[in-house]
Amino acid sequence: MTEPASIPNPSNSVPPHAREFIARAGWGSAAIEPLAGDASFRRYFRINRDGESAMLMDAPPPNEDPRPFLSAAHYLLDHGFRAPRVLAEDADMGLVLLEDFGHRRMRDHLDVAPDDETAIYRDAVTVLSKLHRVPAGPFRPYDLNEYLREAKLFTEWFCVAHNLAVDDDGYEAAWREVLGPLLDNQGDGVTVLRDYHAENIMLLDDDDGFEAFGQGLLDFQDALVGHPAYDLVSLLQDARRDVDPSLESEMLDHYLADIGDREGFLADYARLGAQRNAKVVGIFVRLSQRDGKDRYLDLIPRVWEAMERDLAHPALGPVARWLDANIPGELRAARGFTGA
Repeated sequence: MTEPASIPNPSNSVPPHAREFIARAGWGSAAIEPLAGDASFRRYFRINRDGESAMLMDAPPPNEDPRPFLSAAHYLLDHGFRAPRVLAEDADMGLVLLEDFGHRRMRDHLDVAPDDETAIYRDAVTVLSKLHRVPAGPFRPYDLNEYLREAKLFTEWFCVAHNLAVDDDGYEAAWREVLGPLLDNQGDGVTVLRDYHAENIMLLDDDDGFEAFGQGLLDFQDALVGHPAYDLVSLLQDARRDVDPSLESEMLDHYLADIGDREGFLADYARLGAQRNAKVVGIFVRLSQRDGKDRYLDLIPRVWEAMERDLAHPALGPVARWLDANIPGELRAARGFTGA
């Protein structure tokens, strides 16, 4: 999960400058339907005209900037991956008109067709395998400072919310020890989309010749160049949807079919699983405490459950020992977080 700034409660109305932008793009007569927002300032609208539809992204400056999204979209499209095509853009105004991928979101489809789960997850993992075989995009690196900054969201928000007096220096030292080998293995890195999960993958009826297995990609504006295990963690340890550990293991086997150092990769997967899940717990508490979005608290037990599996790996020893010494067991139970 990527990190939003402080989030207001925006109106669902389309701002006048957006209507002017739509008109310039040739969609002036279209009907406009607001869509549910995410944990950011961005807003989305579906626009309909004579049986055609498109998506309007309103990413208002100074809190949002659509340029990273546009850069990542063009990179993905240029390499055969199914990002939405850009129909019109005005980055200075924070407006982008995009191809509409429709209504078949992976998460929603699996809610009503669970028998499709293995096949759809296999395709999603295959997309990552292909992405990791092309040159990394023009994005900044996922370096140690970034990993540490994210991991510290746990102590800055979760621990503070519970009035825990914890060893902050020891926490950073534990993560430095754990992440050192991962950074060595990361090397030059691959493109990491960072929010690759079932709510950001669309199932398409026609892939138009793209090698993306009919899966459309969303929410990739925070892409970095990092370790190939990161997006696997995002997909298979999904904060918003239960992924059975047996399916997680099967999908890792699928990805690792052509990987030589299986054990080394699985150690890095556990490292990034714990790092990402610690970050997500912190972000979810922050969304509640700072932005009044308490619904994210209900997701925390699932994140803790995945993090506990990661912490069981020997590669996480320093972090696991820190948590044992600083976080009471009742706050780490699967149903242990009831609010801050």
